[in-house]
Amino acid sequence: MTLRAIILAAGLTLAPFTAWAADTGVSHFPAAPLPDGSPAPFSAAVKAGETLYIAGVTDRGGATPTESAQRVMDNFKRSVEAGGLTMDELVSVQVFSSNLADYDAFNAVYRTYFKGPMPARAFLGVAHLLGNARFEVMGTAVRKAK
Repeated sequence: MTLRAIILAAGLTLAPFTAWAADTGVSHFPAAPLPDGSPAPFSAAVKAGETLYIAGVTDRGGATPTESAQRVMDNFKRSVEAGGLTMDELVSVQVFSSNLADYDAFNAVYRTYFKGPMPARAFLGVAHLLGNARFEVMGTAVRKAK
């Protein structure tokens, strides 16, 4: 049973639920349209309070592992900054790689995106990534207290 069905079965209206959702301080940042022009079925990032959740971004091509790493990290940085945070506010990052042999090339590029302490990170090998990407990166950032 869906939440809507439960609310209606309880004799409630959706208005209070909608008002509650609007008051949660959650902001959605739309993803770029899909290659065919249709809207993406996810948000590029979602900000909840002082926390930003960044959806996976890919390199979408690149001749070498270094070029692919540069492209994916540029795309990822744009998503972080679109949410109003910085790379140094990342607390956790997950990297998916279609070839674990690219680990060192990725790290050489990755390190250049941070000034302060590095976020916690996982580097995971996968058989395939969408669009034949070499890398996909996702993460979580938390605004630093001022």
